[in-house]
Amino acid sequence: MPILSFGSQNIELITGNKTSTIRKLWKSPLKEGNRLHCYWNLVSKEKKKIFEAVVVGVELIEFKDLKNNDETAIQEGFKDAKDMLKEFKKMYVGEIKDNDMFQIIHFEKLPVSKWEGEKIDEKAMITQRADILFDTGKYDKSTICYTAALKHDPDDVYLLNKQGDNLSRLGQFKEAIKYYDKALKIQPNNEYIYNNKAIALLNSGNPNESLNANNMALKYNKKNSAILYWRILILQVLQRFEDALSVSDELIKIDGKNPEVWNARGNLLTEMEHHEEAIEAYDIGFTHCFDESEIDASALNRKGNVLLDLGRFNEALSVYDKAIKIEPNNEWFLLNKGLVLLELNNFSQASDVFTKVLSINPKNDDARVLRDECLENM
Repeated sequence: MPILSFGSQNIELITGNKTSTIRKLWKSPLKEGNRLHCYWNLVSKEKKKIFEAVVVGVELIEFKDLKNNDETAIQEGFKDAKDMLKEFKKMYVGEIKDNDMFQIIHFEKLPVSKWEGEKIDEKAMITQRADILFDTGKYDKSTICYTAALKHDPDDVYLLNKQGDNLSRLGQFKEAIKYYDKALKIQPNNEYIYNNKAIALLNSGNPNESLNANNMALKYNKKNSAILYWRILILQVLQRFEDALSVSDELIKIDGKNPEVWNARGNLLTEMEHHEEAIEAYDIGFTHCFDESEIDASALNRKGNVLLDLGRFNEALSVYDKAIKIEPNNEWFLLNKGLVLLELNNFSQASDVFTKVLSINPKNDDARVLRDECLENM
C-alpha cells in the first residue's frame, strides 16, 4: 500500500488539477495500477488523508536531466527547478547524485466509493482547509478550495456565503454578489448574507443598491450591530449625515462598549465638521480598548487630523506619535507628523520624517516636495 505525503500548500490536489508528483525511485518501484493513499503532512499532528488514487503511468528520469528542468518543476507546483531542488534537499538526506533515479508518478484520483482504506468526508475536509486559508488571508488559495467544496454541494449556503466573502476580499465584488444572491434564493431571510451583499455593493461603488440590501438585512433584525454599523457607512457615502448620526445613536445603545462603534461615529462627525464631538468620540472609543494592543492606529491618525485642522499642533503631534508607535512604517502617519512639524517650524525634524517616508516609498511625491520645502527653510 504505497503512501504519498504532500504539503498542505498543494491546494491543486483537491481540485483534481494536479495529477502527478516527483519522488526519488523507491526500492520497490511503482507501476501502473498501484493504489496510492495520499495524505497531507503525514508525519505531523496535522496529518490528514486527502484521497486515494491509482497509478496510471510512471516515467523514470535521472537527476541530471531533472535538476534544471523548469517545465517539470512548474508542473510539480514549484516556481522553477531551483525551487524544486531546495525542497529535494529537505526531503532526501545526503547528496543527490546526477545518476540517481527519480520517478514521475502520474495518478488518477478515485471517488470515495472506490477507496480501499479509511473513507473521509471530502467536502468537510476541503471546507476546513478553505476556512484555514481564508482566516490566514490566503484568499487566492481559499477561493480555489471553496470552489472545490461547492462541487460536492452547490447549494450549501455556508459555502456560497464564504465564497462571496472570499471574492470580496479579492476585490471581485460582482462575482461575490452572484454567490450571495444564490445563497439568498435558498435562505431568503438570512440577515448576515444580506449584510455581506450590502458591503460588496458599497465597495463596488453602488451605495444606493447597498442601502437596499441593508434595508433587507435590517428587516430581519433591527438590533444587529453589524448591520447598523454598515448602515452608518452607507448613509455616510450617500451624504445622508443626519440619518447616519441617528443610526449611530441607536448603535451606541446596543453596542456602546465597542471601540469600532465610536471610531465610526468619530469619522462621521469629522466629515460633518463637528470636530470637538469627533475628538470626544475617538477618545471614548480608546477608553473601551482592553489594552494598547486593541487601539486602532487609524483612529488615532484620524483624531490627529482633526486636531491638525483645529490648529492644535502639539496635541496632534502627540497623537500621531502614538499611531506611529503602533505602525512605525506607515508612510501616511509619518507624512502627517511631518506636516505638523512643518507647521511648528521644526524644519530639521520634519525633513528627517519626510526622508523616512521616502525610504519607505520613494514614489511619495508629497514627501519629496515637503522635504524640499524644509531644506529651503533650514
